[in-house]
Amino acid sequence: MGASADRSRRLLEAGMALSSELSLAAVLQRVVELAAELTGAQYAALGVIDIQGHGLSDFVTTGLDDAAKAAIGALPRGRGLLGALIDDARTLRLRDIEKDRRSVGFPANHPSMHSFLGTPVTAHNQVFGNLYLTNKQGAAEFSGEDEDTVRVLAGQAGIAVSNARLYEEARSRQRWLDALREITIAILANSSADDVLALVSSAGRALTDADTACAVLPDVTGELSIRAAVGVHADDLRGMPIPVQQSLSGDVIRGGKPIRVDDAAGDRRAYPEMVTAAGMGPAIFVPLAAHGGAFGTLSASRLQGKPPFTAEHVALLVSFAEQAALAIEYGRAQEDLRRLTTLEDRERIARDMHDGVIQRLFAVGLSLQATATRTADVATVARVEEAVKEIDQTIADLRSYIFGLRPSVLTGVTVSVALQQLAHEFEVQTSIVVALDVDPTLDEALSGAATHLLHLAREALSNLRRHAQATTVRVSLRRENSQALLEIDDDGVGFDVSRDGAGMGLANMRERAASINAEFAITSTPGQGTTVRVCIPLDTRHAKAVHKQAAASQPQ
Repeated sequence: MGASADRSRRLLEAGMALSSELSLAAVLQRVVELAAELTGAQYAALGVIDIQGHGLSDFVTTGLDDAAKAAIGALPRGRGLLGALIDDARTLRLRDIEKDRRSVGFPANHPSMHSFLGTPVTAHNQVFGNLYLTNKQGAAEFSGEDEDTVRVLAGQAGIAVSNARLYEEARSRQRWLDALREITIAILANSSADDVLALVSSAGRALTDADTACAVLPDVTGELSIRAAVGVHADDLRGMPIPVQQSLSGDVIRGGKPIRVDDAAGDRRAYPEMVTAAGMGPAIFVPLAAHGGAFGTLSASRLQGKPPFTAEHVALLVSFAEQAALAIEYGRAQEDLRRLTTLEDRERIARDMHDGVIQRLFAVGLSLQATATRTADVATVARVEEAVKEIDQTIADLRSYIFGLRPSVLTGVTVSVALQQLAHEFEVQTSIVVALDVDPTLDEALSGAATHLLHLAREALSNLRRHAQATTVRVSLRRENSQALLEIDDDGVGFDVSRDGAGMGLANMRERAASINAEFAITSTPGQGTTVRVCIPLDTRHAKAVHKQAAASQPQ
């Protein structure tokens, strides 16, 4: 068999081998290896053209070992002869690269290259990239037969690239659908918001082949923070506060558009603490948006030195985030509905207890007192009076429970006004003197946590009413350094915190405080009263500022 026939056979085998490969990365690597093998080139590479069509987004090589690649450094950007093929997608064959006027030379530590053969690879009727061959072994330059061979191989490669892309798109779409189904199931199962966000982040990471993925949303105080993180360095990232200004997340929320960066460490818009903690290199930040406004971001990042994300990665993450955001919003709406139902139930129970149970007990008490006046038996009178006292105590206890049941919902009032109303209501119902000291300048800073704060104050006062036997109570809300301090202390009987600290609703109060990143503490000594302290961190970086700034930036 002649050399030409042998080459044709090998070229046919190469086409069959490429058509059976479905991994895009494997196809690209196999193409350069086959090109070098069929033409006798010492080095071969395939440069993938970026989305703008002016540079390279990926560069797959053969003939260079890892040490040589490391010595050369960064991937070529598509200048010189490489750029010539990008600008003019036609086959180019040269005897000596260095003698061509378009050559810009080689970087330090680059191996010497002379003969050159390049041709475009077309996929989906567009130039996908260019195949580059250098240093024909055993000859001074590549031949016309080499050129024909490479053209045929490039055509086969284009078909293989198209097939691999379609396959990867189908796989990505399936992963996309599987992830949304898993998220929907979690929401319907009443999973916590953070668990759902972790699922969203995990899916975003898988869809983009990222090392790390994060979901950034405002917490109950309105501050942006990393609510969920998965992958490399996730533990260092989870819970990290993110500033609205000087962060890519803030820019995305304000602009409502995705941002892709090839090196976050060198981007002035990126938040340095997040970049350092994640070891962040290439990154994508996309909006989580619903009802026309972004309420958070989903990010995917790779470690420094890794290949950048493609436009396809961005498009895939954007489309996934759009659907995931709707699912998240649905989950939030369901949670709001459950919370509203609970509040309505609590209000109804409180109303029914007051209008029904207490009134009936009061009527029974009056009836017993009337009975006592109609008997001369001392023992009977004593028992009736004791029963009336028990009824009075039961009524008092029920009123305490009703006070605790009523929801602390803010409707058009600030937290300072709501605390004043709460103190007045408590004082009227209990005859316990309330000394109130509230700083109204904290209203705006605490607006995001106001409902939880009122619940904590109400629960503390409800516990005090039932157990403290106090005559006075002091309620204060003041600023201490970078914190807001809610303090409620009484002159009651106190209790042993080490023994009874898990009861009397204190566990619920601790959980509620934790939900707004607040510190909860209670100190008490038998015979010396009790003090409840809730320390809420203050920060000027509120998520609502993002929306205000976004609105301000719109043309009037």
